[in-house]
Amino acid sequence: MEGLLNVAILQSDLVWHNPEQNRLNFESKIKSLTNKVDLIVLPEMFTSGFTMSAATVAETMDGATIQWMLNLAKSKQAAIVGSLVITQNDKFYNRLVFVHPDQTLEHYDKRHTFTLAGEDKVYTKGQQQLIVNYKGFKIKPLVCYDLRFPVWARLEDDYDVLLYVANWPEKRIKAWDTLLQARAIENMSYCIGVNRVGLDANNYNYPGHSAAYTALGDLLTNLPNNKEGVQQIVLTKSHITVTRDKLKFLDDKDTFSLK
Repeated sequence: MEGLLNVAILQSDLVWHNPEQNRLNFESKIKSLTNKVDLIVLPEMFTSGFTMSAATVAETMDGATIQWMLNLAKSKQAAIVGSLVITQNDKFYNRLVFVHPDQTLEHYDKRHTFTLAGEDKVYTKGQQQLIVNYKGFKIKPLVCYDLRFPVWARLEDDYDVLLYVANWPEKRIKAWDTLLQARAIENMSYCIGVNRVGLDANNYNYPGHSAAYTALGDLLTNLPNNKEGVQQIVLTKSHITVTRDKLKFLDDKDTFSLK
């Protein structure tokens, strides 16, 4: 139906450095979706876990995982989005890939590489933002650590949905919860965050806390913490237009440019 976006959030454990098994696990979850779905969201580095051993798991944009995403998007007639390790021109990227059902492919390279884990020494940071136009919605996808930097998420392109994919650890999960809601409220947009669960090879635990918020910061989801889960939600375009037209807070924002 026009003006609606049916989103499936896949909160999942990840098998360390095993793209094939992770693809199989996600494929099973995706094929089990019986309700109508327009957009399927996977976590950050969904083929490997958050790894600094990029060469071990890196793929190309013609590799097995991209082909898998293309095939599933076509068969489900739904877009699929998540990030994985991509190698290109002798560099490594933590690259979010958005695959449309018609086989159109768009990507965003993570801007803010996580220096605490040395991600900045392994991966080349992105320079460009991305706005995806899909089924009448404008979607701005970002990756994990980007959440801490509100200027990069600032509404300048009149998007409707902020979308974060993540491997956000338990010890800092309060920041994840707080900032997801804040990004929704300050930009008057939907904000969706999809985080993994489980323990990785570095002994970091990830508790999930995947969530979606309205433009007023109301929670739309109830996924279990520390457990795998799948939840489908429906976003309405009218929620964004009506809320912004009524309150007009965005008209009072400051003007500045990024360097």
